[in-house]
Amino acid sequence: MSTANSKYTFYETVGYYFDKAAKYTPFDEGILEQIKACNHVLRMRFPVRLGKDLDRIEVVEAYRVQHSQHKTPCKGGIRYSEDVNQDEVMALASLMTYKCAIVNVPFGGAKGGIKVNTKKYTELELERITRRYTAELVKKNFIGPGIDVPAPDYGSGEREMGWIADTYMAMRAGEIDGLGCVTGKPVSQGGVRGRKEATGLGVFYGIKELCKHEEIMKKAKLAPGVEGKTVVVQGLGNVGFHSAKFFRQGGAKVIAIAEFEGAIMNPNGLNEDEVFEHRKRTGSILNFPGATNLEKSGDALELECDILVPAALENVITQDNAPKIKARIIAEAANGPVTVEADEILTQKGILVVPDIYLNAGGVTVSYFEWLKNLSHVRYGRMEKRFTENMNAHIVSQMETLTGQKIDAAEKDHILRGADEVDLVYSGLEETMITSLKDILHTMAEHPDIENMRTAAFVLGIKKVGMSYRELGIFP
Repeated sequence: MSTANSKYTFYETVGYYFDKAAKYTPFDEGILEQIKACNHVLRMRFPVRLGKDLDRIEVVEAYRVQHSQHKTPCKGGIRYSEDVNQDEVMALASLMTYKCAIVNVPFGGAKGGIKVNTKKYTELELERITRRYTAELVKKNFIGPGIDVPAPDYGSGEREMGWIADTYMAMRAGEIDGLGCVTGKPVSQGGVRGRKEATGLGVFYGIKELCKHEEIMKKAKLAPGVEGKTVVVQGLGNVGFHSAKFFRQGGAKVIAIAEFEGAIMNPNGLNEDEVFEHRKRTGSILNFPGATNLEKSGDALELECDILVPAALENVITQDNAPKIKARIIAEAANGPVTVEADEILTQKGILVVPDIYLNAGGVTVSYFEWLKNLSHVRYGRMEKRFTENMNAHIVSQMETLTGQKIDAAEKDHILRGADEVDLVYSGLEETMITSLKDILHTMAEHPDIENMRTAAFVLGIKKVGMSYRELGIFP
């Protein structure tokens, strides 16, 4: 079954990009075939008692795909959507493998999906579905801190991850590292501060760093720096909301926000918090005070802007609307928002597409930090925070004594402050996005005939996975 407006399915699309990049790698056909293949596909159909009095049995379809075990555990989110299918989950698991490799996170790629419309179920019913799904994963040995570690994705969040952790711990009683079986949990259940906003923040850090490169900005016909750039965000879920927030705080202007019910536009800028609250009150982003309504959500994609951030589902930019795209940079906050045909059109138009397998890796990066926290059983900053503050206080005291001048109170508080967990998480994420972008740009410099960042990112990901297999001694 082909994707709408494309001759490729989502999984075939990933395969197309893989094949395009493979020729730039040093591996023979056999190694490339192993890197490309999905190792394990678990398709489940299980009954769950639902309804107010648990008087209804419903059979739920669900998946867990482990694409690669070149490093373990495998890692990837669980999507809750009535559109979930095996092709999509396999594609997303494949992307996770290359994504983890690009940002140097030591996981293999995986993905999960539960075929449900979350709006049709009560919280209790969703809990029963989630716990039953987890039980199936435990029985099949498809979850565990050293085996496969799920995370939130479209339609799921902290609540669902908390249910998964609790179910796993009940079935694996006494497992000391059991909380590391899943990430994206509430902080009270072993989560890490900064995980919720991680993907959106990673998008901002990646684009911010890219905008510092004068040559790249010159080709994109933009001035260096994020400040003053106009941004359109498609999707006001977790990723879209936080992308908009950090771009606005970074000095950019979010001129339009789109959701499935339509889009709103204000050339003077929109505040994502206010739009979110308006939607919460009214059930729609439309008719937001001071903004102009756009009836079709897709119209926002074609607005004049510097940066377009598709942050919802895949395949929103197709061969039909790609010729009308006016953005200079497309920041792929969602997975697979651009079809193969559209990608070629955008490249020909000179539009810079920053690919999903790099740009939205903030979530898995901070999930890695959470996993490490669960294994170490120590909160980030706990051991060094006071030491740092005491040392800084001593230095400031000596400076004031030697100079005979007092430092401003606000400045003094800023200097003295030791790093909290969220500060360290943000710092680690920013370092990851900066370093990974340098690696992608270095790959492009090594192969001048690579036509876009997506191909370069795939080349980098494939090379790192292949080298891992070699180090394991599996291939010569």
